[in-house]
Amino acid sequence: MFFEGSEKKVEITIDGDKMSLLEDLPQSFWAQMVAQCGAMIVSQMSQPNCKAFLLSESSLFVWHDRLLLITCGQTRLVNAVEYFVEKVDKQLILQLIYQRKNEYFASAQSSSFVDDVRLLNRHMPGVAYRFGELYSHHNYLYHLDNDYQSSMDATTCELLAYQISRSASAHLTAPGLTGLEIRQFLQLDKLVPGFTLDDHVFSPFGYSLNAIKGNSYLTIHVTPQSTSSYVSVEANFDLLAKAPLLLEILAPACFDLVCFNQPQFAQKAAQMVPKQYVSKELVHKTLGIGLDVCFANYIRPQHDFGQPTHLDLSSEHRVF
Repeated sequence: MFFEGSEKKVEITIDGDKMSLLEDLPQSFWAQMVAQCGAMIVSQMSQPNCKAFLLSESSLFVWHDRLLLITCGQTRLVNAVEYFVEKVDKQLILQLIYQRKNEYFASAQSSSFVDDVRLLNRHMPGVAYRFGELYSHHNYLYHLDNDYQSSMDATTCELLAYQISRSASAHLTAPGLTGLEIRQFLQLDKLVPGFTLDDHVFSPFGYSLNAIKGNSYLTIHVTPQSTSSYVSVEANFDLLAKAPLLLEILAPACFDLVCFNQPQFAQKAAQMVPKQYVSKELVHKTLGIGLDVCFANYIRPQHDFGQPTHLDLSSEHRVF
């Protein structure tokens, strides 16, 4: 069974002195916004300064002055973005950052990054970049072209793991697996101690988790099936320090790091990434909006011959 785990992501910052996303917009607004991209709210949790929604495809976080929406599968996130910018006064939108990772099967998506950018540019002008080579792992990024300057305190980091080990995949696709068992397998007591957690186990496979504590958040999304295994972890604290634990548990064949405003990224990554992984690509740019972006791709070199995969040509849904 194939599922496209690679995500699309948007972060929108508004003028919090003139509007509060938490107080001025009802629950129905968020449900409608999520529905625009083909997803739905599964559950939610709240703290005084944050609402965290688990979705049928990934997550939505809402603070007073910004939101973070992540979707996967075949969702069209850009439709949800368009809904927001049409319903909220554009004068209140300070910045909009839209990201899209390379997909296993981009041809199965209803739009491309270029399509999405053309739609966004009809509402507000922006600039776009590709971090990484087109033929390899890469991350697309678009932001509004304006005078807004990001705070250097706005730190986030994403760890995107591909082709997790067979043992990890087998464990995470075991029949009857519970959320508690997955939390124990991922050692969340070490990863996010003291955080409030909300998680969901999907049928037949898949797992999502949101974690919040004060101003800190973490979100995890797991596509465990061996044909397209993918695990994403994002946090606004020092995720690089947690990388050794996550990589030991998942043992992926390769992974990406996408970090924002992470001082001395290259040096920290060299210290934290296990030595069996080799840096394949490192891209860095400080954007005009003051956001410092680093993208890195790591692989675990293969030293032994593998075996070819037998293809079932009679299957209606083929994943080659």
